[in-house]
Amino acid sequence: MSVLVGKKAPVFHAEAVINGSEFVNDFSLEQYIGKKHVIFFFYPMDFTFVCPTEIIAFQNAIDEFNKRNVAIIGCSTDSKFSHWAWLQTEKKNGGIKGVKFPLVSDLSKTISQNYDVLAGEYDCNENDEILFNGTPVAYRGLFMIDKQGVVRHQIVNDLPLGRSIDEALRMVDALQFYEENGEVCPANWHKGEPAMKATQEGVSGYLASNS
Repeated sequence: MSVLVGKKAPVFHAEAVINGSEFVNDFSLEQYIGKKHVIFFFYPMDFTFVCPTEIIAFQNAIDEFNKRNVAIIGCSTDSKFSHWAWLQTEKKNGGIKGVKFPLVSDLSKTISQNYDVLAGEYDCNENDEILFNGTPVAYRGLFMIDKQGVVRHQIVNDLPLGRSIDEALRMVDALQFYEENGEVCPANWHKGEPAMKATQEGVSGYLASNS
């Protein structure tokens, strides 16, 4: 599994559905450079079980992300038509109607490969037949990308394990606090709590005040 933290987020141009119903043929994260932080997350598949709980949870928290000037972008290996159909389906029927943030189509699986979250890999057998070993969907990867397009945080969960949207918000707060104040954030830090100066004096003072 690749560690992308500290590196430029892989560039892509892909089809997507935005605003819950509109097709876009050339969606890219490059549009956010210099403007917004981005939470770019992968999920395995449309019309499944854990995935809608995550996507709806992101939508329910969208105002909090908007306050922080953060764009939420989802991606799976489904087609744009599958995304569209799921977005038109009522929640009571297993759909995600009401979700407005973009859902990217990675039908070719190249985006998942470039972010190294594809749950398997292509190979050839002795007859030169192309095979896929594993499951041809994305793991539950999440990448926090700053305004310069650099990945600052990533997590990757296995397929059965849903993510914490509260933790994603906490990491956004931590990064933005560091960017604005130059102080680093200790374990379990939350917005409004004391942080630490990145010096021995600062660390000692923080530990003394919290002992």
